[in-house]
Amino acid sequence: MEILHQSHTFPIRDRRADSLGDFKYIPDEIICTILDCLNPLDLARLACVSSFMYIFCNEEPLWMSVCLKKASGHIQYKGSWQKTTLHLENLPNEYIEFYRKPLQFDGFSSPFLYRRLYRCHTTLDGFSFDDGNVERKNDISAEQFHREYDGIKPVLLNGLADTWPARKTWTIDQLVPKYGDTTFNISSSLKVSMTFKDYVSYMKQQHDEDPLYIFDDKFGESAPGLLKDYTVPQIFQEDFFDVLDKNRPSFRWLVIGPARSGASWHVDPGLTSAWNTLLCGRKRWALYPPGTVPLGVTVHVDDDDGDISVDSPTSLQWWLDFYPLLADENKPIECTQLPGETIFVPSGWWHCVLNLETTIAVTQNFVNSRNFEFVCLDMAPGYSHRGVCRAGLLALDEDSLEIIEKNMPCEKENFRCLDLTKKETEARILRPQQNENGKENANGSYNVWEHDFSYDINYLAMFRNSELDHFTSPWCPDNSLGQRGLREWLSRLWVGNPRKREMVWKGACLALNADKWLDCLGKICFFHSLPFPSENAKLPVGMGSNPVYVMDEYVVKIFAEGGPQSSIFDLGTELEFYSTLSEVNSPLKSHIPNVLASGILHLENGYYNINSWDGKKVPDVIRKCNLIPEKGTGDVFPFGVQSKMLFTYRKDVSPENGPDDSDESTIVLLPYLITKRCKGKIFTELRNVLPWEDVLNLASFLGEQLRSLHMLPYPSFSNSALSDFEQNRGFSSANGMDMEFVSNESDIPVEWKIFVRTLMEKKKNVSGRLSKRSGSIPKTLIEKAEAYLPDDFLKLLSIYEENGMKKVGKPWSWIHRDIMDDNIYMECKSCSNGIPAPTSNGGVAKSWRPTYILDFSNLAVGDSINDLIPMHLDVFRGNSDLLKQFLKSYKLSLMRKTPKQGSDDDKYGRLSYHAMCFCILHDENVLGGLFKTWKELRAAESWEEVELQVWGELNNYEGFLDSLLIRAP
Repeated sequence: MEILHQSHTFPIRDRRADSLGDFKYIPDEIICTILDCLNPLDLARLACVSSFMYIFCNEEPLWMSVCLKKASGHIQYKGSWQKTTLHLENLPNEYIEFYRKPLQFDGFSSPFLYRRLYRCHTTLDGFSFDDGNVERKNDISAEQFHREYDGIKPVLLNGLADTWPARKTWTIDQLVPKYGDTTFNISSSLKVSMTFKDYVSYMKQQHDEDPLYIFDDKFGESAPGLLKDYTVPQIFQEDFFDVLDKNRPSFRWLVIGPARSGASWHVDPGLTSAWNTLLCGRKRWALYPPGTVPLGVTVHVDDDDGDISVDSPTSLQWWLDFYPLLADENKPIECTQLPGETIFVPSGWWHCVLNLETTIAVTQNFVNSRNFEFVCLDMAPGYSHRGVCRAGLLALDEDSLEIIEKNMPCEKENFRCLDLTKKETEARILRPQQNENGKENANGSYNVWEHDFSYDINYLAMFRNSELDHFTSPWCPDNSLGQRGLREWLSRLWVGNPRKREMVWKGACLALNADKWLDCLGKICFFHSLPFPSENAKLPVGMGSNPVYVMDEYVVKIFAEGGPQSSIFDLGTELEFYSTLSEVNSPLKSHIPNVLASGILHLENGYYNINSWDGKKVPDVIRKCNLIPEKGTGDVFPFGVQSKMLFTYRKDVSPENGPDDSDESTIVLLPYLITKRCKGKIFTELRNVLPWEDVLNLASFLGEQLRSLHMLPYPSFSNSALSDFEQNRGFSSANGMDMEFVSNESDIPVEWKIFVRTLMEKKKNVSGRLSKRSGSIPKTLIEKAEAYLPDDFLKLLSIYEENGMKKVGKPWSWIHRDIMDDNIYMECKSCSNGIPAPTSNGGVAKSWRPTYILDFSNLAVGDSINDLIPMHLDVFRGNSDLLKQFLKSYKLSLMRKTPKQGSDDDKYGRLSYHAMCFCILHDENVLGGLFKTWKELRAAESWEEVELQVWGELNNYEGFLDSLLIRAP
């Protein structure tokens, strides 16, 4: 872009009005925002409209944004972002390489574009200073670090990396020969990667305002040699996430970037602390204490799930445009980090980093005794406390006061004295610490506690909504651990760190209401005269969606998932299933834990009561809560599988008529089930040590047990029950559903009608739902999902005619729906009381046999293929040999092929197609796990490619067609 100055002889006419038309009234920054929404072809067309549009549409920052939004996976910089984008468009080379000297225009002026151009080409020589106010320490002891800095304030440490090989070898010139062809991930918010030599080439050519930088949390996998070049400093080695081994969240990053790159203002994920060691170059750091939002930064807290998002200018833009506006007393604490120095950033501190020249660094986040409770609090359900942890009292508005007052009744007087509204327009900034004479300390140090916002765990915990709990509330998507991972983490810490149990217990109470669930467990144990849990069993365990307690001889499961209505149906269905097992004397009964008792714990008017319940009839406490099942859906088990199916159908198909657990009843219902404890270990603990022969035996075992499960008789459904149900609920085409063609298929069993209608509803906006899920699902596939799914789901039923009647060629059966590695128990083949016996050579027996299948709380009835999805993806990890072994033992038909499905190109005749459709429409994010297992499929161009890779083995399976006859109810 060339800007010509006005001549003294010939005035230059301003082109803006003629070139932009009515767009002349729109500020340039808005025009650029609009252009950023266009695709490359539209930008090329718009560039031909006028001189102003030519300049706007050829700006490099615009093409960088367009390119990175389009790019996914590996990219190679082609000297400009415009050329790089054209390469991604797969245009012929003659079009890409065609070059014409850029057009130049007089009469053009844009301060907005000029500032952006300036930032792209500015030098940073004047940004460095070594007299910052972050303390520098040499040879600091662990005791001094924990006493003066850990969880208190930042510090720059010298000497920690002096013995590292990386201190001498981590330079660009030395790394390129060794790792030039290694691919690294680029920046944290992008989904692109580059080889190291391509990235170095990019660094030398670019003039970007916010250059790309390597920020790779997987560098230990792609370049394991780098891990040998450094060690975690001794003072940072306490890390409670270590117990999760490979399942721990991302925690270490290789960071490489040129001048002007860096990290904009942020608080580290999960309120972890971090250390960052610089090996090459110089970095400028700015930091603010917790709760002090920097000028120019906005924190958004999602009121639904507590998700935190931060709007922040780039680090360079902040230093150029916002830093000069700050008064001296409002400036952050700052420093220039030099090669060999390690900076420590405590939990919750805001920080911003600007690379002054090409830098190479390694950084790790960690959880230790000082920040453990903060990390647990951050994972607690709700949003008020999450906003306060990052933005301080500015995160609160008037609507939040009632909730917070309710949580801290003892503090109301003091609470009201605080100004908790958003009347302030500027962030509160911590003042320098003063000595006893009222003068500022010479070192300019900062005292976190001299402020009206206190970063104290007991204070922050008061902002947590204690009525929400981990098992029933929406889970924040940006949590460092998933719901199941959190329980696994706390359980391992509880068992493995007896001396830390007081700390772990407080964290568990913050994160998942451990005290509430333990109280419920105590009431249940007392009612059934069972021993109170030992110290080791105080925390709920397992990977399921309900609190589960494992004692010496028994297991207690409290049904909480989905609220009271869902819980009642889950227990009612499970009890009906156990009754069916006993009636038909199924061999599956020997491989399911024995039921000892069941009932409903209810809190009414502040008092706990318990009613035993075997699933039959409708207890009075349920009637009081208005949880009455639909008429005609089951007399023996009123909350059994028929009622549960209609309950689920109502939620999926017509949410406006769906269940509502928001009724302000004074009664809290918690169904529970007590079973005999199984001996042995869950498959999760044994997966990495089992010999292949034992894993094959497990696949055969699962085939036998699912065969027994799928052959069980299930309650018959009646068309009249469905008609009455839909009439009572007001279901009609007016609800946005045209189901007439399904209803006209009068020969189709009512259960299949419900099945098809539910699938039709789930297909609506399938692309939108997939986009909200795991980022590992390729965008190209998300866009093709709707076209891949059937236009008529009746075709999935393999309908055929027999004796003039239409019949469904697929089996309908009980389905577990959750066969995963934590729901399978195994026993040692030569064990005594569950303890592996010594072998002749002094070792321990390592051969195990599968014995039990656990957790039937997700029981349902439906297409038996659905049971293969979690089993193949989680237990078998996609191994086709294990799937083949399972099918060999299963021996039941999964589908009857009709004459129309005889051709190989008919997708409805492929079992793999059926399984893939169910994966796409699954209630859980199974696709996220699928693309993590088959990483190569992230580059797939079609769902057919994914389908055949994952489920192709099913197409070789014929099963036994006659088995359809013996699987009827």
